[in-house]
Amino acid sequence: MLPPIANRFVAGDSPAEALEHVRRLNERDVNGIVNLLGEHHDDRESVDADAAEYRRLVADIAGSRLAAAVSVKPSQLGLDLGEDVFRTTLAAVVDAAAERDVFVWIDMEDHTTTDATLDAFEALAREHEGGVGVCVQANLRRTRADLRRLADVPGKVRLVKGAYDPPADVAYTDPARVDREYRDLLEYAFDRYDGGIGVGSHDPAMIEHATALHERHGTEFEIQMLMGVREDAQYELAAEYEVWQYVPYGDRWLSYFYRRVVERRENLRFALRAVLTG
Repeated sequence: MLPPIANRFVAGDSPAEALEHVRRLNERDVNGIVNLLGEHHDDRESVDADAAEYRRLVADIAGSRLAAAVSVKPSQLGLDLGEDVFRTTLAAVVDAAAERDVFVWIDMEDHTTTDATLDAFEALAREHEGGVGVCVQANLRRTRADLRRLADVPGKVRLVKGAYDPPADVAYTDPARVDREYRDLLEYAFDRYDGGIGVGSHDPAMIEHATALHERHGTEFEIQMLMGVREDAQYELAAEYEVWQYVPYGDRWLSYFYRRVVERRENLRFALRAVLTG
């Protein structure tokens, strides 16, 4: 059982708890992106176990008819053991999902994994004519070129500001500069992409900019936000736009919870209340 300090941001220990959370989201017109927590596996047994759970999760989603996708991390599926391990393991998950018409998102981790992640995404997206998406980070200096590269690749691209701390020679470190880059990259994507844009942001200004670009270009897009963060806004936005909530589950919650706490003062206040009252 998850401690009270974590259950705002994590749906539970089991896939059944995660899918029950998605069911409640669907009742409010929000879709779910389900993620088994875990990263940086350095042994094949852990990689294979998580990949097998994702394949079972895909089958459960297909059988439930929930509006849900799955999201995986490269280092969870073996990238730390080698790019060949990662691509083989990821392909098995994506193949199983494609057979059941379940979408797979590939999360982006630190900047050293970008090339391997994008190469795997492009190969699988072209093989399956979509059915898979990838995350790109606006704080990386390379992302403009990456968006140009991916413009004609079937599948989806999620744009986020970037949650890692890359060095200044590869990334913009000033928050205002990252905001400008995010806006510019949204403009490029809405202008050049046929659709499949994921706006991964809780920033009201960025969401407003995306909706204005949608009105201007007619490009299809979706808003993606995290479980436990601005959920009232998610429900309000879902009345007019396609909204997806990132729904993590599993007992490896500590590092994920820590990232959520340090991101926003509101999340820190929540954590302190949970400690004091739990």
